[in-house]
Amino acid sequence: MFQWLYDVLWLLAPIWIRRYLDKRSGSAPAYRAHRDERFGKPYPNPVTGAVWIHAVSVGETRAAQPLIRELRQRFPDAPLLMTQMTPTGRETAQVLFPDAQCRYLPYDKKTWVRQFLREHRPMFGILMETEIWPNLMKECRRAGVPLFLANARLSEKSLNGYLKVRRLIRPAAASLTGCLAQTEADAARLAKLGAASVQVCGNTKYDLMPSERMKTLAGQFKERIGGRPVAVCGSTRVYRGEDEAEKLLAAWREYRGNALLVVVPRHPEHFQTAFETAERFGFKVQRRSDGLPVEPDTQVWIGDSMGELYAYYLTADAAFVGGSLVDSGCQNIIEPLSCGVPTIFGFSTYNFEQACARAAEAGAAIQVKSADGWRKAVESLLSHKEIGTAARERIGHFISPHRGASVRMAEMIYRSVRNADSVCG
Repeated sequence: MFQWLYDVLWLLAPIWIRRYLDKRSGSAPAYRAHRDERFGKPYPNPVTGAVWIHAVSVGETRAAQPLIRELRQRFPDAPLLMTQMTPTGRETAQVLFPDAQCRYLPYDKKTWVRQFLREHRPMFGILMETEIWPNLMKECRRAGVPLFLANARLSEKSLNGYLKVRRLIRPAAASLTGCLAQTEADAARLAKLGAASVQVCGNTKYDLMPSERMKTLAGQFKERIGGRPVAVCGSTRVYRGEDEAEKLLAAWREYRGNALLVVVPRHPEHFQTAFETAERFGFKVQRRSDGLPVEPDTQVWIGDSMGELYAYYLTADAAFVGGSLVDSGCQNIIEPLSCGVPTIFGFSTYNFEQACARAAEAGAAIQVKSADGWRKAVESLLSHKEIGTAARERIGHFISPHRGASVRMAEMIYRSVRNADSVCG
């Protein structure tokens, strides 16, 4: 009955989804491009026999980097197919993987899913983090395409939501070839959901390192900024009407030092808003995109670019991770830590609950409850160099033991796919 209702829903849902995309494209025009891919339109010249990675947006796409590196060593002759659900995710994939075929994954209508699988006939598929699409999962099993949930995480809140429709979700989760979880807690929740072959592998985000390109760009940023201290607020969010950048800028009005505040909104549609908010608060503001040196009296620099977050973090003396002073669960705390930067985050951490808790316990990061608490933490780090030096030492001790998840996942996937091939043969 649940499956029947789900399939009926997909007869009606496209009407509402198209309206939603029309609305989103008003503030984010990129949502207009390639729209038909989402609704089952055949893809021109589809790559076949590929290693297929589905990463919803920017964070998941970045997290796939070290795993893809390991998979390419094990499947050197296979092309790469990347699918996303957001324009920013697609753009990130095209930059990080220029040799991959990048496209939107069709929505979970059964006929669209079957067409996607017929077109591409992937060697196997990997869904990054928390992607549960019942028809996609079951159709992969029907088509003989091994499908893995990798870097898998599931919050208690999400588990409770899924359990309300367990008769639909359990068969889908059980059809997975493997489920490679970040933590023991994630594994327990995924097993409760019915996922098959759950194993704890760790988090690929600990394996991410700034590229040489990002290091070079960071050097250019430092040259533009000069010798001033830098406080970076990365991936600031607007969530349910709350503007995180506005909160941080309001608190920064009380700052009396000479540090440059760099605000990097998570989504490009908020670049202009952040600039206008800083001006409204009376700050002298510049943009990264103006290409000019940062003037000595400029107080706020808006990071209006995509795919350059590591470069911003590499310029920082202190970093704040957005999505944590609004209740959107925090963005990737591991990124600034992997750059060796003393890191601050807010009260909302459910997307990175364990990483945030362990980093704070290890003294590698600082948790605050408000934007004013953030400002005071930045002032402490910038005013007392010994605090920042000690934090950097603790960061190194914290990050190192968590690395290696990508190797473990790639090896498990490789063995599973090869075993399936031998059985079929």
